[in-house]
Amino acid sequence: MADAAELTIDALARETGMTVRNIRAHQSRGLLPPPEVRARTGYYGAEHVARLKLILELQGNGYNLAAIKDLIGRTDGAAAEDVLGFARALLAPFEEETPEIIEGQELAERYGEEPRLLARAEKLGLIAALGGGRYEVPSPTLMRAGEELAGLGVPLAKQLDVLESVGRHAGSVSETFVKLFVDEVWKPFDRAGQPEEEWPKVREALERLRPLATDTLVAVFRVRMTQAVEKAFGRELERRRGKSSNSP
Repeated sequence: MADAAELTIDALARETGMTVRNIRAHQSRGLLPPPEVRARTGYYGAEHVARLKLILELQGNGYNLAAIKDLIGRTDGAAAEDVLGFARALLAPFEEETPEIIEGQELAERYGEEPRLLARAEKLGLIAALGGGRYEVPSPTLMRAGEELAGLGVPLAKQLDVLESVGRHAGSVSETFVKLFVDEVWKPFDRAGQPEEEWPKVREALERLRPLATDTLVAVFRVRMTQAVEKAFGRELERRRGKSSNSP
């Protein structure tokens, strides 16, 4: 990289892959600090390079410019790399799983060709149409679970009913953990106006929340599943005994 302390706007554009026009637009929006002016020429430093790369990555992760400006404003004084690290932690999937690509023919062989059910599977996020008769499966684990259920004789419509119900409950659990982080970690940090060296601690708290949320959910589910099975089959056994006692 060229000497970042001596970059003209043209050199800054080459360094970051942005156009001069976009750089000026970011300045006018308050997203980029003004340059150091010497002899009527503006010079940009390493922080400008880092800020523009931060903007590019945040845009690539789905942030619009208004959201980026708000985030930068809230983190004023923090190094761009700290802000970027927090944004990466915030947007990273809670569980890493590599999506799979399957052909429409394979999908039809697995689940049939009923358009209504396939449309519902897509709406629930089980599959995503890519065009050209190809589909992305965001969670192969869910797909394999569906195959196991199909092997047990559970029709696709019932599988999707279960997925929709579980999704609603999972959404509620997710909101509970997010609210916990926002109320107990982020808001106290934000209100206190913590110095930039405290940013890694917030990012660490968010990263620690990932396995904590997953482990808590799985542990509670195991307990509740055991209770539900015992209760449900207790009723079924009682019903069966009642039928046997009434038989001639």
